[in-house]
Amino acid sequence: MSSPKNDANLEAMWRDLKTGIEQIYDNNISKSDYFRLYTLVYDFCTSTTYGCTPSNNQLHKKLTYFFRGHLQCVYNKCEDFIDEPLLIHYQKLWDEYRFSSKVLSGVCAYLNRHWVRREREKSRVDVLEVYHLALVSWKDHLLEPLKRRMSNAVLKLIEKERNGETVNTRLISTALNSYIEMGISCNDPYAEHPSLYLYKEAFETPFLSETELFYATESASIIRKNPVSEFMKKIENWFFDEQRRARLYLHESTLEFLVKILENIVICKYMETFHAEFQTLLAYSKIEDLKRMYQFLSRVSGGLDQLKIQFEDYVTTQGLETIEKYNESDLNDPKAYINSILEVHQRFNSVVIAAFDSEVGFATALDKACGKFINKNAVTESSGSSSKSAELLAKYCDLLLKKKPSGAEEMEIVDNLNQAMIIFKYIEEKDIFQSFYSKMLAKRLVQQMNSSGNDDAETIMISKLREACGFEYTSKLQRMFQDVCVSRDLIEQFKNVKGPLDVDFSINVISSSSWPFNQSLTFSLPQELEQSVQKFNSFYCTKFNGRKLTWLHGMSRGELISKCFDKPYTFQASTFQMAVLLQFNIVSTLTFSQLEESTSIRSDILLQVLQALTKLKLVKDTDSKIITTSSSIMLCPEYRNKKLKVNINVPIKSEMKSEQEVVHRHVEEDRKLLIQAAIVRIAKIRKVVKHHILLAEVLNQLSSRFKPKIPVIKKCIDILIEKEYLKRVEKDSYCYVA
Repeated sequence: MSSPKNDANLEAMWRDLKTGIEQIYDNNISKSDYFRLYTLVYDFCTSTTYGCTPSNNQLHKKLTYFFRGHLQCVYNKCEDFIDEPLLIHYQKLWDEYRFSSKVLSGVCAYLNRHWVRREREKSRVDVLEVYHLALVSWKDHLLEPLKRRMSNAVLKLIEKERNGETVNTRLISTALNSYIEMGISCNDPYAEHPSLYLYKEAFETPFLSETELFYATESASIIRKNPVSEFMKKIENWFFDEQRRARLYLHESTLEFLVKILENIVICKYMETFHAEFQTLLAYSKIEDLKRMYQFLSRVSGGLDQLKIQFEDYVTTQGLETIEKYNESDLNDPKAYINSILEVHQRFNSVVIAAFDSEVGFATALDKACGKFINKNAVTESSGSSSKSAELLAKYCDLLLKKKPSGAEEMEIVDNLNQAMIIFKYIEEKDIFQSFYSKMLAKRLVQQMNSSGNDDAETIMISKLREACGFEYTSKLQRMFQDVCVSRDLIEQFKNVKGPLDVDFSINVISSSSWPFNQSLTFSLPQELEQSVQKFNSFYCTKFNGRKLTWLHGMSRGELISKCFDKPYTFQASTFQMAVLLQFNIVSTLTFSQLEESTSIRSDILLQVLQALTKLKLVKDTDSKIITTSSSIMLCPEYRNKKLKVNINVPIKSEMKSEQEVVHRHVEEDRKLLIQAAIVRIAKIRKVVKHHILLAEVLNQLSSRFKPKIPVIKKCIDILIEKEYLKRVEKDSYCYVA
């Protein structure tokens, strides 16, 4: 036991030490006083009476009692303060107390390093370093009794700020930071992240309740007095302000709860209002408002689902209405038709990019809508053909590729072809497009003959089609190009062997398997052209023994120079037109029968040729304005034209009509073969396959080319059963027969 004398000495030391500690908390301590106090603590701890033994913890206890008494005095000074003055006073007290406690902790460094550490190693969780002891004391004796008044004061300042008033946000952050720092507990004061229980209990819970009430009231008032577009601007500001507020003085964990409340109160609650306004914003292209709506509803699970449905329906309707606005004659014009579709796609694609951030769901909705109105609209219905869009797209590409551009025009054509490929993506019957495109490409290549034409653009287009549909889709197109290149070499060899001819003569030798041309019509070449044809026949048979040439005179063309009019015109004409006009070198007037006999052109074709020449005022009926099979025809000596070089080559209507019929007939035949091939592939892999699975896989395999009809698939199954490729097993299954 210690002697009374030693006890008296140590009590005197404590009184001296306590006086110094009071000076620290009064911010009235010098450097020399600091070192004197440090020495006092050391002497106190190393004295024989109160040394660093488990039973001698009196200094730690005395410090605990000191904090309790000191903080009671501090609390008494706060009792008269409320609202903002309380926060101002608290900020001053907290800053001073925390600074002074750190100074005291330095003075008590020996106590912390030795006795406190040793006691905590013995699991004395109630023993704290001096600074932590000061904080726990502040929490227990000052903050706990003040926290309700302080939280109310903080909430009032936040409400003022939300209402547009300027407030001292440092008062808020100081109060809330002290809540967070006071999250330390006696059990774990050294945790890396203090507990948030005090912050959440004293502030966050009432703050979130106040937030919910505030925005419920504000949103109801704003939507009642303003249009939806203004309401969305307000929501945008609210989210911005609350996120700024959270970064400025709230704990980071509060932001998630805060945003969730905002989403529920100002977005979820008004979902139907947004849906009702969506179509109006689309109609007036309100991109900024659409962007806001997208950003808001994307925050909510499933919030965009209804918008995507509405967007798809609206684009479909706009596409159908845009096409319906055109006159019937315009709708048969490929350029007008394709441009009308592109107008709709470009308009809403820009909306997807600018307003919906290219979100995949809206891009898919746009694709579905375009697929709907492109494949079924006023044009397809009036023509009675679902493949009309494919046909018109092929004709649009034909218009572009017929041009022989230079410089900037080449880039324009490529850009337009890129636009055409956008529409091609939505065409369901891509095999119809392929057939029409193939025929038109063949005509372009034949008409270009040895001129370069627009080969670069042609190659680019074929490359794009190959990327979209695969090599098989473009294999015939590629072979047609190869034939033209071979023909150019062949005609050069022919000219070198045979020398000059009576006429300028060029040919294309093409393979019948790759080119979509029908057999040549009956036709008698004029004498003026006969020599060149016979010489080439002889040359070709010598070079390629066993091959046979079939001349497609209906696809041929040439130039005639006239000397019977007031000017020497050059006419670009079909071979049939040339044959008719050359007959007038012999006599000035000929009957229809005479022309038919001399040219061997079929009467219905000859009639169209003569009617076209009559319309051009090159020939006329001697007795009537209308050419018939009983007419007598003569040249029009009074023919006039501003141009000296005149293109009179016009397509024959019956050929055009029959070509369309042939295309559709061939496509239907090809489809049946493709369906049968797909069925056999599937059955061969699966060995046994159920009916509904077979139908689904056939549809899936062929969907990139066309949409097979279920009855046609069933018919093809029956054909394959008859051919013994398949056999029925059970009620609804098929077995592959090897």
